[in-house]
This record gives sequence, C-alpha cells and structure tokens, in this order.
Amino acid sequence: MLLAAPRGYCAGVERAIEAVQEVLRRHGPPVYVRKQIVHNTHVVDDLTRRGAIFVDELDEVPDGALVVFSAHGVAPAVKGEAARRDMRTVDATCPLVTKVHKEAVRLAGEGHEIVLIGHADHEEVEGTLGEAPDRIHVVDPARTEELRTGGSARMSWLSQTTLSVDETMTAVARLRERFPQLADPPSDDICYASQNRQEAITRIAAECELVIVVGSANSSNSRRLVEVALSAGAGAAHLVDRAGDADERWLDGVETVGVTSGASVPEVLVSELLDWLLARGFADVEPVTLTEETLTFSLPPELRSARHSG
Repeated sequence: MLLAAPRGYCAGVERAIEAVQEVLRRHGPPVYVRKQIVHNTHVVDDLTRRGAIFVDELDEVPDGALVVFSAHGVAPAVKGEAARRDMRTVDATCPLVTKVHKEAVRLAGEGHEIVLIGHADHEEVEGTLGEAPDRIHVVDPARTEELRTGGSARMSWLSQTTLSVDETMTAVARLRERFPQLADPPSDDICYASQNRQEAITRIAAECELVIVVGSANSSNSRRLVEVALSAGAGAAHLVDRAGDADERWLDGVETVGVTSGASVPEVLVSELLDWLLARGFADVEPVTLTEETLTFSLPPELRSARHSG
C-alpha cells in the first residue's frame, strides 16, 4: 500500500476550523456559520455537535448574531448584509482565496474583462464573482466553448483555487484559441495544497491498481484527486467519505492500493481507512512524500485583535 503525502488538512482549512472552535470557546453556542466551513461532512458534524449552526444564507441568522464566513469566501454583498443587520462576523476565508478576490478587484479596476475558470455553483466562485459581477464571466473548465463575450482588448483569466493544474491550463489554452489577448494572472491561482496533493498522487498512481481518495463528494479538490489519479495511470480510483463507504469488491485482483485525502479531511479518517485495508490483508504501508508543507496562517483578524485585548 502506498500512502501519499502531503494529504489532508491544508493551512487554510486548519485556520477556518480553528476559527470556529475559537469562537465557540470564547462565546459559547450558538455560533452561526454561513455555508459549510470546509467541505467535509465529518468536520461539519463535529462542529455541529459543539454548537455551530450551519446555514445556507444570512436570512436564516437572527439580527445581531455572531456568524462565521466559510473558508471559501463570500461576496461583498454578503458582508454588506451582515453589517446592515448588526451581525458580528468572523471572516475565515482562506488567504489564498482572498488573494484571488483582490486580483479580481484590481483587474476590474484597470478595465479588464475577467474570465473566471471554475464551477459556477461552488461557493468560492460565487464569492469571487461578487467582487466584480459586471466584469467577470464564469466558465466551466470542461466547457470553455460556452463562454459568451465579445472579447475586449484587455482580458485576463483567474481560476477557482481547487481545480487541477492540468484542467486549468487546458482550459486556458482552449480559451486562447478564441481570445489570443487573454493575459495570465500575476501568479498561479491554484492552491499550493491542491497542487501538492495532485502531484503526490500522480507520483504513485501508475503503480496502483486501485487508488482510494478520502474526501466528501462536495469537495472539489477531493474529486480532482480521483480524476488526477485516473489520468496518471491508476487502474481504478474511488472517493469515499470514510472507511465505511469503501467496497471490498474494489480489492479483487488488487496488489497495490494508493491512499490519499483531500485538503479538508482530518487524518483520523485516513487512519480508519488504513485499518479497514489492514483487516483485508493490506498490512504494508509505504509512505511516499512529495514535499513537506510548513505554511501556516494566523487566525482571522477579528480573533487576533480580541486575543490581544484580553
């Protein structure tokens, strides 16, 4: 069995979860969280037991209540509604997503037409779109031909941070066939953690008859790991929320299993899967480490200032 690393929590996920835990510790329940703080059912269930209340929109939150914005980011209109209703807010948006928001604002201010490569129903894309809705066109990376625009002289692309590098650059190449003036962003928008996890599974996939990715179905970066594993040569690849979702039939004729997890997955869920595989004869675990991740993010400023003030 080959165990890919890096895997599991990224710095942005750790920061967001810690933010909710810290708010609960300081203020006690209930604490409202707009959308899932991260896309993992185990994490959401655990925080719900501690007193977090997850809502889809702010109209489910009482005026003046305490609300945390998820790691995926929110549009300025959402922040404006919270302010109008006197809500106390903690913004747990991943700093890497915030970077994309700032790029969108800057490009729009400079008169660029912005092509945002991503999935329209993803919270991250909704938040970025809200920064400059009159200047941004969202296009699915697999359906770039659906982009409808006249193509102004100044065009730039941005992307959802959890896409795979390959699908993003393939989409850019297709877009440039129609819009050769399309400019690159100042830096790659793909999250370092998404890229590291994709490269790690790529390293082992060709040696595996089966790859199992631990992650929730609504986790974009986890689903990408399945796709990357298959494209890199894995015989089969499956996404499981936890070990109980795995199917013994997948193991028929399999000698080498590869295991990894998405960026919002706690390591305990990977350990459960390893135990499940151990019980079925896969006793030898060989860690395969692409790189060591040392990046950390400080808590949101609302919590840092409160900590300093006592």
